[in-house]
Amino acid sequence: MKKNILTLAELSTLEAEAIIDLAIAMKKADRLTYRETCSGYAAALIFEKPSTRTRVSLERALDGIGARGVVLNARELQLSRGEDLADTARVLSRYVDAIVARVFAHESLVELARHATVPVVNALSDFAHPLQALADVMTILERRGSLSGIKLAYLGDGNNVCHSLIMAAALFGFEMVAATPRSHQPRAEVVREAERIARSGFRFCWQENAREAVRGAHVIYTDTWVSMGQEAEKDERIKLFMPYQVNGSIMAEADSSAIFMHCLPAHKGLEVTEDVFESERSVVFDQAENRLHTAKAVFAYLWKGVRL
Repeated sequence: MKKNILTLAELSTLEAEAIIDLAIAMKKADRLTYRETCSGYAAALIFEKPSTRTRVSLERALDGIGARGVVLNARELQLSRGEDLADTARVLSRYVDAIVARVFAHESLVELARHATVPVVNALSDFAHPLQALADVMTILERRGSLSGIKLAYLGDGNNVCHSLIMAAALFGFEMVAATPRSHQPRAEVVREAERIARSGFRFCWQENAREAVRGAHVIYTDTWVSMGQEAEKDERIKLFMPYQVNGSIMAEADSSAIFMHCLPAHKGLEVTEDVFESERSVVFDQAENRLHTAKAVFAYLWKGVRL
């Protein structure tokens, strides 16, 4: 039976832990250790949105386990001339072993998954960013050694990244606080789903006040305020989110060992000040690197059931 990863809710805690454990092992291993793990497999990589980390990490991850990525710009597919997603999913399923898509609308992924006979993986949608959250969990584990007792404070827009972090907190059993404007809270159905799948140790709350949210936090996380497709709202959004900027004053309220995280690209001077971004507490490039290792582990797990 095929396994999709449209959100982290489609993984059990045991599956998510297995993927992270494998990713950590892959990172530590010699580059050739897993070189033939998925030899002969191929994934279609569909991009509706531009990408740096997602595209490069996925292509290199597939190469690192002996598989191949077929990169498909959505404008170059017959989708751009009216072929529907259902037919695209059924055709690609005859050619490749997984479909990975970075899209605007989450419903596009749902439609692909409904008709594909191979696994469909969300490489970003307007609702969720599960591959990023897996890399984030791996990074926290590397820095902290354990997720037990961890408090993560997310500041800014209750968006797709925030949604996937809530799911990650539920699966791995740690505390998360989301500080956002009242008008941009994470969606209620995400919180309900997280509560449904939660393991012991999970706690989530929404907080309008950023300073109160970060008190005692071990991880401070933010994301861009103006995502692709929101450019027309830029000035309004900057004004709305400025009270949620991560700066030295905000970091001072957190635990003394707190790390700073951002999924990138960052707009320094907006959601985060340059001094915080460039500080020793910043692990943003570790996060970016770990997108590679967790992607390897995801493909190996989906195709071969590889686990430690």
